[in-house]
This record gives sequence, structure tokens and C-alpha cells, in this order.
Amino acid sequence: MTLLRRLATTAATTTLLALSTWAQALDIKPYSDAAFAEAQKAGKPVAVHFHADWCPTCKQQEKVLSALKADAGLDLTVLVADYDKEKDLKKRLKVRSQSVMVVFRGEQERARLAGDTEADKCRVALKAAL
Repeated sequence: MTLLRRLATTAATTTLLALSTWAQALDIKPYSDAAFAEAQKAGKPVAVHFHADWCPTCKQQEKVLSALKADAGLDLTVLVADYDKEKDLKKRLKVRSQSVMVVFRGEQERARLAGDTEADKCRVALKAAL
């Protein structure tokens, strides 16, 4: 095999591995009713993170979730809901404070965290939906 062919094969393999890891990583997006309904209807794992810009615990959770994006085993979406604006959603999910994460597999709630900022606890809760 020529050097050029080996380089091309190695590059292709590296690209495929990167894409497969990327496809199975934690995805963090702003909350929308449509995205939440679509994930639930399809039976996909999804979490809703009630976040407030003024909340120091929420900011720490945001850092933890960003760090967990590198965990290839977390193939789910986290929808970040504005705690101050999503009043109907808070009522529907019975959320009474900010820094709460509710984890679903489809329409079934699988885990709920309130105020946790430890990466391991967040990972366990998120994996409950897989």
C-alpha cells in the first residue's frame, strides 16, 4: 500500500470515528415546545434544564453539562428552559425552583435533579433516559 493510500485510509477512519462520537454526544439546545414534543413523541431521551441567568447554581450546572458534551455515552438532548419565562412548562412538570433538570425517555420521566452540580450525579441522571 502506498503512503498516500495509507494516509487517505487513516484520514477516512479518523473522520468516521469523529463523526460517530459526535453523533452520540450530549446535545444542548434552547428549549422549544416543538423540540420537546418531537423528542417525546419519537421516544427519544431528552432532558429539560430549568435555568435562570441570575442563578449561580444554574451557571455551575451549565458548566457541568458543557463538560459532559465530551462523554460519548450520553446520546441525548438537553433543552434549556428559561425558568422565568416558561411558566406553563414549570406547572406541567411540577417544577418549583430553578436549577432543576427533568430527564425523560419519551414521555416517561426517568430522573429529576434539583440543584445538583456534581458531574457524576448529572451523568447518572442523564443516563437514566438511555
